[in-house]
Amino acid sequence: MHMHHDHGAHDHEGHSHSAKGIPKKRLLQAMGVSLIITVAQVIGGLISGSLALMSDALHTATDAIALVISFVALKLGERPGTAKHTFGFKRAEILAAALNAGVLIGISVWLIWEAILRFIHPENIKADWMIGVAFVGLVANIVNAILLQKGAKDNINMRSAYLHVLSDAVVSVGVILGGIAILWLGWNWIDPLLTLAISVWLIRESWSIFGEAIGIVMMSAPKGMNISEISGAVANVEGVRGVHHVHLWQLNDQNIHFEAHIDVEDRMVSATACMLDEIEDILHDRYEITHVTIQCEAGRCKDPEEIAQH
Repeated sequence: MHMHHDHGAHDHEGHSHSAKGIPKKRLLQAMGVSLIITVAQVIGGLISGSLALMSDALHTATDAIALVISFVALKLGERPGTAKHTFGFKRAEILAAALNAGVLIGISVWLIWEAILRFIHPENIKADWMIGVAFVGLVANIVNAILLQKGAKDNINMRSAYLHVLSDAVVSVGVILGGIAILWLGWNWIDPLLTLAISVWLIRESWSIFGEAIGIVMMSAPKGMNISEISGAVANVEGVRGVHHVHLWQLNDQNIHFEAHIDVEDRMVSATACMLDEIEDILHDRYEITHVTIQCEAGRCKDPEEIAQH
């Protein structure tokens, strides 16, 4: 029996996108902008009486919270493994993403309830304040989106924070348009209507990130990856007679792990080195799998199921 990990020249984890490349300075700058604009929006919302503007303020507040959580999670994710936490703390980023998305869903549900109450008991809105503060919020969120865009492509945690900021920019546009309609046409009912539309949209967007994060925590196979196809690619390597007890999962959104038993010809395991190197290259180049653990054996398993039934 031989356990082989992708060491040295075949350490494909180095090929994946590293959280270290994410600009933490920009994250801190975006955090500061969010905190400042939250205060401005809360004051503006109280003065104008606009629920939509207050919802914008609350979303901006969750932006700031999300950025704080993201920063802490990224710092934890860089810590090396220990005897107790052998994988390190990379899962902190996934938990942060789930928390960020969950908080936004919760706040959106609360805002839907408040909007319904506003339909029943309408309030007068100071549209000029509503428009002015929302415009300032729009500019601030555009700045934050630019600051966070780089890290959002390759990291689910940063993508969650980026979504907070981007969605808040859309919210600000809606609030501005609603304020114009109230100012020109006197349509006060458009304020709770905007709040409903914004909240439903945010729930829909946040749910996808929440589901993806939970899937990673539950060690689901990565979306779009077919275990049978991957096992077949490994089985086609010369010298491999069968592949079984396969596990395919993610440590975080950047590192995909593959574990399997491969049945080989009855010979010294040291002779399988080239075979293992070839398997690692196939898994990395075709499927972007960054960490491979292969157990070689010669007819050892009595029940060679592709997916192990423990």
